[in-house]
Amino acid sequence: MPSIASILYPVDFSPSCIAMAPYVKRAAALLEARVSLVHVLDPTGYNGLQLYVRPISEVSEEHLAIGRDRLDSFLMAEFPAAQFPRILTSGDAATEIARVAREDRFDLIIMPTHSGIFRQMLLGSTTAKVINDADCPVLTSRHAQTIAPRPLEHREWLCAVGLSPNSERVLRFASQVAAQARGKLSIIHAVQAGDTDLSIQLDLREEIHSAERQEANRRIADLQQMVGVDAPVRIAVGQVKEALLEAAREADADALIIGRSHQLGAHGRMRDLTYAMVRDSPFPVLSV
Repeated sequence: MPSIASILYPVDFSPSCIAMAPYVKRAAALLEARVSLVHVLDPTGYNGLQLYVRPISEVSEEHLAIGRDRLDSFLMAEFPAAQFPRILTSGDAATEIARVAREDRFDLIIMPTHSGIFRQMLLGSTTAKVINDADCPVLTSRHAQTIAPRPLEHREWLCAVGLSPNSERVLRFASQVAAQARGKLSIIHAVQAGDTDLSIQLDLREEIHSAERQEANRRIADLQQMVGVDAPVRIAVGQVKEALLEAAREADADALIIGRSHQLGAHGRMRDLTYAMVRDSPFPVLSV
């Protein structure tokens, strides 16, 4: 059974949403997956005067009709309605997108970030909430309006692993998706350098880092054997965020696959590292 058979494409008719359409089409072609478009109406956007002079049920029906017409005519050339179902719902956008994806068993959500500044304090960001709340993987990019997706012939996938208990799940998913897309998978891992004691000589620091690299390589080899893959590995040394991003920038990949916390927990699935990678990655990020 394919890893990804169905893709949910949330649309809000914005330029960044339109720019994401080629990425959705590319993913659908690579994965041979079906695509459905979803639009969420905001009931808080009803005009106060309308609600004063007309029953709320009448206003709601009118907005639903307008939303349906707009959704049905959106991106018709790229996604003909007869082949690509359209879903219209109402409520909080992120909550509804996550709900539709969960209840209709979508395997992947693809949506853009809507700002060049995508930081953890922006809790109102719909994309940030979806990444945090959705049960399925989410592919997003802040470059859709400025960078076109790679040709179909280019199939390079990069997976960041941290050797946590979650790493097996992330690498297993990455290997399945790469196999499904008939692409090449590579692995990156960052060794935390920490604060450097100026009294330690350079050769000693290099020796310490070399030992850490060897241990990381050994553990990644065990992880690959457990998952059943044999991908090339690059070990970067430094602060984790910066080291991973630097390794990603030097890669020639279509997408970077990273893990989210498997449990919701007190702070949600999305951690600082996920935000940083989505914000600064040179290509789309698939968080699982």
